[in-house]
Amino acid sequence: MAEFDYSKLRSCGQDVYISGNVEIRRPHLVTVGSHVAIDSGFYCTVGAEFGDYLHVGPYITIIGGEHGLFRMGHFTTIGAGSRLICVSDMFDGEGLVSTIIPDHVRGALVEGPIVMENFSNLGTNVVVYPNITIGEGSVVGSCSLLTKDTEPWVVYVGIPAKPLKLRKRAMKEKAKLLGYEL
Repeated sequence: MAEFDYSKLRSCGQDVYISGNVEIRRPHLVTVGSHVAIDSGFYCTVGAEFGDYLHVGPYITIIGGEHGLFRMGHFTTIGAGSRLICVSDMFDGEGLVSTIIPDHVRGALVEGPIVMENFSNLGTNVVVYPNITIGEGSVVGSCSLLTKDTEPWVVYVGIPAKPLKLRKRAMKEKAKLLGYEL
């Protein structure tokens, strides 16, 4: 299968692989750094900023439409099957629910960017709600539901995700060897 057409992106760095089996609905709103791999089955409907040295595993969904925003810092990963929701219906019963409903009869939305700070990681099958910052070096374990911001350098697990333990910061020194002062 052919690779993705990089010319459609707002900008794209060096040493980038994006599978031909992805759907990026608004590529003109997407920037990709260098040393990036985005695997097969990736589906993105929002504006997105991808840093350097990162991996987006297979079958990741990032949704929220043209008003949604996702930022992924340097040295980050998203495990297979994860779902990131940048904009969602509030489901409060005040209006109709769905992306195809006209605005004048649609219910309220919950929206806000999802930001993965440098060195943060999401395990496989993680779900992240809108308006969440995953703190520097933070890890969210497989099959967790993230409903609140995470603290830097803490591992979170569960439904909803809760702190489990602290994480070492040695990787920051390794990043310096590649020229990054983060």
